[in-house]
Amino acid sequence: MKSLRAALLFAAATATAFAQPGHGQPPPGHGGIPPGQAKKMDGNIPPGQAKKMDWRFRGDEREHFRGYYENDARRWQNRRRPNFYAGYTIPRTYVVEAVPPAYYSGLQPPPPGYRYGYYEGYVVAYDPTTRVIADVVDLVGAFTGR
Repeated sequence: MKSLRAALLFAAATATAFAQPGHGQPPPGHGGIPPGQAKKMDGNIPPGQAKKMDWRFRGDEREHFRGYYENDARRWQNRRRPNFYAGYTIPRTYVVEAVPPAYYSGLQPPPPGYRYGYYEGYVVAYDPTTRVIADVVDLVGAFTGR
C-alpha cells in the first residue's frame, strides 16, 4: 500500500513539474514567444524577419524591370489591382510569377531567402515561404507618373 501511495505521489509531482512554465510549456504572457524575443518583436514580425525587410530596391531597378515587363504592365493601367507594399503578406490565392534570373542579371540579388516575383504590374522581393514582401517596384506607376 505504501509503495502504491509513493508511486501516485511521484506521478502527481512529475505531472505538476511538466505543466509549469519552462518545462515544455510556452512562457505566460508572451503568446508562446520567449521573453527575450518578445521584447524585440516589431508587431507580429520576429526580429530576424524584420531585419530582412530593411532591404530595398535601388532607384535604377524600376527602369531595368520596366524594360522586361512593359507590355504586361501597360495592360494593368486603369484596372483594379491589389496594393502591394513592404511588409504585406501576399495571399496564397495570388500566383506570383518568378522573375527569371536573366531579368535581374547585373542588379543586386534579392535578400537571403527571398525571391523576385511579378504580379499584375508589380515586381516584388518576397519570402516564398511566408510570402512577406521586403520591397516592391510598381511598374504601372512608372507609366502613370505615380
